Amino acid sequence: MAEDDDEATWNRGDPADEPFPLLIAVTSSPAERIRLAERLDGIAPLLLVADLDELRRLIAVPQQPASTTPAANSALVIDSARSVARYRDREVDLTRLEHDLLICLTTEPVRVWSYADLHRSVWRDEGRERRADVQSLVKRLRRKLHELDTGASIEAVRGVGLRLTDRRHPRIERA
Repeated sequence: MAEDDDEATWNRGDPADEPFPLLIAVTSSPAERIRLAERLDGIAPLLLVADLDELRRLIAVPQQPASTTPAANSALVIDSARSVARYRDREVDLTRLEHDLLICLTTEPVRVWSYADLHRSVWRDEGRERRADVQSLVKRLRRKLHELDTGASIEAVRGVGLRLTDRRHPRIERA
């Protein structure tokens, strides 16, 4: 009975946390790697590498830098899980609409977005292209970007729409 309880407990977790078999084959011969792939196809996931150095590079855990470099510290980070924007040691909370607008503007930073495109992307509704909704949201988001002091801002392009600009060229990343 205890064995069944252990198995039931094991199977309740996240499937990504469960172990799975992985075959690793190390051979410098391309012909041998092809032969192994054909013979072991469907048995388990197979990792074929030419030498141990390649294997070490593939399975090595990335090392965290001892100190934060200025370049890594100067990125505007959009943390979607927490719905915040972070720059250096500052952080601001974002509403869902502010988050979606910022994500939209950062996906294609050079693009000038029309008000209609922004409304469809952020509010996810067709036909209600209300310019005032977008302008109000942009005003709030500009204020928050200014609080972070990133140098990034939302610029209006007369007769076209809006785009994200960065006066001091900060990097923009997603967490």
